[in-house]
Amino acid sequence: MRKTWQWWERVTDFAPPVGFLLHPDAPLHDTGWRHPEHQGRLRALASTVGRDLLALHEKVVQVEPGRVTEEDLFRVHTPEYLALLRAHVDRAEKEGAPVPLDADTIVSGASWAAATGSTAALLTAVEQVASGTLSSAFAATRPPGHHATPERAMGFCLINHVAVAARWLQATGRAERVLIVDWDVHHGNGTQDTFYADGTVFYLSLHQSPHYPGTGAADETGTGDGDGWTLNVPLPAGTPVAEYRQHFSRALEQALETCRPAFILISAGFDVMAGDPLGGMLLEPEDLHALTREVMAGAAGEARVDGAREVGVVATLEGGYDPARTGLGAAAVLRALAGIDGLAGSRA
Repeated sequence: MRKTWQWWERVTDFAPPVGFLLHPDAPLHDTGWRHPEHQGRLRALASTVGRDLLALHEKVVQVEPGRVTEEDLFRVHTPEYLALLRAHVDRAEKEGAPVPLDADTIVSGASWAAATGSTAALLTAVEQVASGTLSSAFAATRPPGHHATPERAMGFCLINHVAVAARWLQATGRAERVLIVDWDVHHGNGTQDTFYADGTVFYLSLHQSPHYPGTGAADETGTGDGDGWTLNVPLPAGTPVAEYRQHFSRALEQALETCRPAFILISAGFDVMAGDPLGGMLLEPEDLHALTREVMAGAAGEARVDGAREVGVVATLEGGYDPARTGLGAAAVLRALAGIDGLAGSRA
């Protein structure tokens, strides 16, 4: 039976810092203030995390994002889709007004720079964690990504950042097997589609059901080489927090046993918190802190079982449409990654 390692066993006074990454173009994606995924989300998050960084001293540091290449994007998205996306963004820039791609998804003249810059931020995070420069990291990506399929934008998402990161880890030899843990209140259909027939990337999703986008049934478990490498845990709105966390623990254990990952990516959707206008779940920032440290404990356990490697953990922003609450949730995740008890506003 797998030994459960305590989350703090991986974080010591001698560990590298935790990274926080936010590309300067990400807040410029302009959907209009009436849209749920508006510019205020990142401003509130950056403000809350920025204040908390003062309390965290050198345990969490802000890191400048690097660049993303077309090759990186083409590992997930088709050239035809990316060309069409750029054409829509160019049109928005010329017209000086947002252009709708569907009923939910909008681009502005800055959307390409925001989306690709956010992907670059996540790739910088995984590269620096994989190299040992950072112990773990959180990338505040915007627009979100997990609904974007290889050939389509949807659900506010343009580029699937976490999918690009998983493929980058594999293509560069940093990780053969990757586990993606997605706790956004919406099922990440784009991430699932990307890896559904893949037996090297495990996709775990806990999400509200029934809910947008209508995918993520428990019997969607993968196909071909990916059979058994997708684990969906659909839960009804209002699921008690204790029950949610039990489901999470069991699902994470199953995912770790199957995948034996060399790297773990968290699609951190803060719309799973109580009071989010687009969700019906009941989690609080302290619960997200606990979920994150469970993932960290799982990573530490995998490293001890393997005996020869550290298992990297990087979280990336997905949903979360109450800006103030999203900021508190992000700060809670950062504190858990850094091995710090307590929430933003408390003493480190």
